[in-house]
Amino acid sequence: MLEWLNNNSGALSAIASFCTLAVWLFYAQLLYLGFARQRRPRILINRGRSKSPDGMCLISNMSSEAIFVTNVLGVLHTSQGEYTCDLTDYTRSDDSREESGEERATRQGPLASGGYHQVCSFREIIDHIAEGHNLDIDRSTLTLDGEMLRMLEIRLIAIYGSENRPLGAYRCFMLEKTDLDPNVKNQDCLIVPTSFDTYRVSRRWHQKRIRQWLESLPGSR
Repeated sequence: MLEWLNNNSGALSAIASFCTLAVWLFYAQLLYLGFARQRRPRILINRGRSKSPDGMCLISNMSSEAIFVTNVLGVLHTSQGEYTCDLTDYTRSDDSREESGEERATRQGPLASGGYHQVCSFREIIDHIAEGHNLDIDRSTLTLDGEMLRMLEIRLIAIYGSENRPLGAYRCFMLEKTDLDPNVKNQDCLIVPTSFDTYRVSRRWHQKRIRQWLESLPGSR
C-alpha cells in the first residue's frame, strides 16, 4: 500500500489540489449568491385592509437598502384598450383628514428598507384613470358600458442604491365579479392578484420597457 502511494503520489496530489479548488469554488459561489441576494432590489406591490376595491394599494420596500421612488403608474386594461395614469402625486380623498403633511402629498422620494407607501384604494385608482381618460365607468359596480373591467396593473419606477439605471416593478390585479365571499359585505367585485409575487424589471435590457412606461403617460410627448 505504501509503495503504491509513493508511486502515485503525483496523481494523488493533483486530485487533492483539484478537490480543494472545488471546495473553495463552492464556498465562493455561496458567498457570491448571498451578496447578490442582499444587493438585489426587492419591492412588493400588494393589497391591504380589504379584498374589495376599497382595499388599499400598498408598495413596500423589502430591499436591504433604501430606494428612491420616481413614478407610480396605474394601468387599466379593458376590452377597449389600455389606459394609463400617473399616481405619483395623486392625493387621496382622505388625505386632508389623515395625511395632510406635505411629505404625504407625493409618493416620489426615498423609501427606507422595510418601509411602505399607501398609494390609495383600488377604487380611487380606477376613478382617477377614468377621469383622466373620460371613461364612463359606474363607480358603484366598476363596469364600463355594462362590461366588467378586466384588470388593473400597478407599475413602479425607482432608483436603488448606487445603481446608475432605474428599476421597475409591476403587479396585476383581476377585478372578479363574485358574491361568494362572506368576509366582504356589499361587494361589487374582488381585487385578486394574478401572480403570487411582484415582477421585477431591473436588467439592462429592460430599460427600453421602462422608457415605454413613461412614454405611455398622458402629456409625456
